[in-house]
Amino acid sequence: MSPKAIPVWDLWPGELTWQPMSPRLRTVWVLRSLINVFLLAVAAAVPLTIWLGWEGPLWALGGYAVLAGLRAWTVSRTVATWGFAEREEDLLVRHGLLTRRLSIVPYGRIQLIDLSAGPIERMFGLTTLQVRTAALGSTTEVPGLDPAAASALRDRLAVRAAEVREGL
Repeated sequence: MSPKAIPVWDLWPGELTWQPMSPRLRTVWVLRSLINVFLLAVAAAVPLTIWLGWEGPLWALGGYAVLAGLRAWTVSRTVATWGFAEREEDLLVRHGLLTRRLSIVPYGRIQLIDLSAGPIERMFGLTTLQVRTAALGSTTEVPGLDPAAASALRDRLAVRAAEVREGL
């Protein structure tokens, strides 16, 4: 008998306490998604009106309702997959609904830590932490943090990165 293969995603570090994103992140991403789909519907309404007459905007509105519902459901599920954990030597960030991703950022490779918040994020009191590493173009994001938690995480990461670099 051959041993049963264990899927790689069942091998994620389980002894860690994964920190979830704020529940408000779901609202922010759904709202952002609905705005994007609405702009798509408006852009589709013009050619549909030319092609179908005054029924065109109704088709665009119907398409918007269907796409908005699907997108809201998908985004809500996606937000639930995000989480991060801090270990002794690195930061782990996991996310992904269909394509799962686990990013491991060694503290010694951290070059820059940014905090950012767009207008919708600021309305809901959220911040995104971006960690840039020595790898070309490599950025890891931790979205949906309360500003105080994001600042505290930024400071911890900066201290740990400096400690690791001093030890090199």
